[in-house]
Amino acid sequence: MAEPEIDLRGVRVLPGFLGPEAQAAMLADLREVARAAPVIRPVTRAGPMSVRITSAGRLGWVADRRGYRYEPCHPETGAPWPPIPDSVLGVWRAVSGSQVDPDSCLVNLYRDGAKMGLHQDRDEGDFGFPVVSISLGDEALFRVGSVEKGGRTASIWLRSGDVAVMGGAARLVHHGIDRLREGSSTLIPGGGRINVTLRVVR
Repeated sequence: MAEPEIDLRGVRVLPGFLGPEAQAAMLADLREVARAAPVIRPVTRAGPMSVRITSAGRLGWVADRRGYRYEPCHPETGAPWPPIPDSVLGVWRAVSGSQVDPDSCLVNLYRDGAKMGLHQDRDEGDFGFPVVSISLGDEALFRVGSVEKGGRTASIWLRSGDVAVMGGAARLVHHGIDRLREGSSTLIPGGGRINVTLRVVR
């Protein structure tokens, strides 16, 4: 029986959306993505990010000293990004409410104290489409604020298999990952968390 949906300041959190077998199958698909498009640690104007990233789809999200943007090719190999796996697209089609498939699938790997400060997803051309986020591996403390900077926030521990949907009035809320509960999952060999974020870029 599915767990009840949670409203976290307008963000829809779907606990346990993916069962253990579906999580393992998606992880295997993401390993193939990483083989085609090796993970990198972006270095921005503020310094190295603590997460490592790769992408799939028509466009990949890239961060470097020039800023944040979408590119059609891997910044180091020059090769086009691999296709978004069907296991990932299936989640988007089930929860997004959109008839348009995502252009970009960003894969974030959290290990060794990696975290993500409060930020907005606003590098896309049309905010009418939601952002869908899939959690795999160790639990992560997910913090959500407001569209404006500052003010109250609310947090929840995301577990492996949970899905979050930021759409409508919550499409541009500030959000981030404060920390991981290391060792809380055995899904990923060596530990850590993978976050898969799906966006329509246009």
